[in-house]
Amino acid sequence: MGLFKRGSSAPANTDNISPNSSSPERQLDKVDAIHQETTEHESKWQISKAGTGDAAMALFTSPTELHEPIDPLEEKKLVRKIDLMILPYLAVCYAFFYIDKTTLSYAAIFGLREDLNLKGTEYSWLSSIFYFGFLAWALPTNLLLQRLPVGKYLGSQIFLWGFFLMLQAVAKNFATLAALRALAGAAEACSDPAFMLVTAMWYTRRQQPIRMGLWYTANGLGIALGGLLGFGIGNIKGSLPSWKYEFLIIGALCCIWGIVMFIFLPDSPVTAKGLSTREKRIAVERLRGDQTGVENKRFKAYQVWEAVGDYKLYVFFLLGVVCNVPNGGISNFGTLIIQGFGFSTLVTTLMQVPYGVIIALSILLCVYLNDHVSRKGAQTRCYFVLAFLCPNIAGAFGLRFLAPDNQAGRLVCYYLTGPYNAAFCLILSLTTANTAGHTKKVITNAVLFLGYCTGNIIGPFFYKTSQAPGYELGIWSMIVSHLIEFVLVLTLRFLLKWENARRDRVQSLQEGGLEGRDLDSTAFGDLTDRENGNFRYIY
Repeated sequence: MGLFKRGSSAPANTDNISPNSSSPERQLDKVDAIHQETTEHESKWQISKAGTGDAAMALFTSPTELHEPIDPLEEKKLVRKIDLMILPYLAVCYAFFYIDKTTLSYAAIFGLREDLNLKGTEYSWLSSIFYFGFLAWALPTNLLLQRLPVGKYLGSQIFLWGFFLMLQAVAKNFATLAALRALAGAAEACSDPAFMLVTAMWYTRRQQPIRMGLWYTANGLGIALGGLLGFGIGNIKGSLPSWKYEFLIIGALCCIWGIVMFIFLPDSPVTAKGLSTREKRIAVERLRGDQTGVENKRFKAYQVWEAVGDYKLYVFFLLGVVCNVPNGGISNFGTLIIQGFGFSTLVTTLMQVPYGVIIALSILLCVYLNDHVSRKGAQTRCYFVLAFLCPNIAGAFGLRFLAPDNQAGRLVCYYLTGPYNAAFCLILSLTTANTAGHTKKVITNAVLFLGYCTGNIIGPFFYKTSQAPGYELGIWSMIVSHLIEFVLVLTLRFLLKWENARRDRVQSLQEGGLEGRDLDSTAFGDLTDRENGNFRYIY
């Protein structure tokens, strides 16, 4: 017996629709034609106001094919295969992103500021200008992510990012370096949104935090590896200053990885060459209960307006800001803070290694604890965000109030500021889990990362040169940002829980009640979370 039921009167077989032979748009056109010929007794797809459904519909003739359960062993084997197809590429790429975040910081202690004669706030501007490029290109790049094959577009942008990073080695003044950093920021703007889209395409909402945690863990590994690379590069005795080797070596590695991703990263479960037709159907059917679909390549203006009128958009923007004011400061001034504890230049690079390890371990601990609890049906994702903010708040207070000569205590407090990365990882998962409709999802991701850019732009300017190495104002910016984040997360949890309860009340009064909901018909209609009454939020 096949895995999926086929409607007895379906006029055509979707095996004839090869996901590898045509674009998702053409596949959907074929499927739409088939659906128009189905008989009245079959379950019908419910699709968005714009009249087009999800790309996943190309794999099925009608919702009746979604009824039969998946063999758990077969699904488990497929998930392991998907993990190997997706996660290594995202993790290595993310490690490079955070190596780059600290590259400027290492270049600073290797003589960049002296060689380029940087004065006043120019170094802070170099930290922030990267995110101006990111900010300017954030919305266009997200719209291109909807229109273009995700894997190919992401790989090309990673290559360009590495190319602009290498060019920074030839900069001879502040203006040239600032322009190159802005271009590098624009190239990186697709990274996190693309990773979120890829994760949402391939994994269920319950599985997403774990997978996001696995590639986001490379954040910490990137910081640790960046420290080791910085130490090695600092010991190169060549004809160029050490800071130039920093840009050249890391930029070249990024270019190579961009080519690898362009060739090997699949664009979606519907078109993945590494999966059989049966495996594609299983990969897609797993997402049915989430009601979020896979993707849709057609831009839908009404979903933009719905996103603009949705309070979640503004909450996620504000979370993007307050989560990354601390990141913008620590990622660029972390080495300078440690050096202020009295360590030498090369020892300072090594002291970042434990910090990166702590970040990686905190992310893994956070997502695995959340997964363990969620298996029992509990809604605790927001609570884990709050729990992993607490060490950061404590560490920031310690940096502010411990005596300057208490080097060991201040170093421990610095390390305690790392787990905020685990909290932000879960916030990313809240965004993907609670937004449906592909255009709305793209816009929401873009706005979240507009907030991300804003926070990273603002952050470095709280670290006044005149306050080095204590940076009192910078430390206060961390404390205040985390406290605001605490309040926003609690507010979001309350609102999402209230909306779920409201939908339960409404549907319980309808014919069939909650148990009679037709989840199949709405699963792949590219409906937004507001359009789809079957959608439930995760908090």
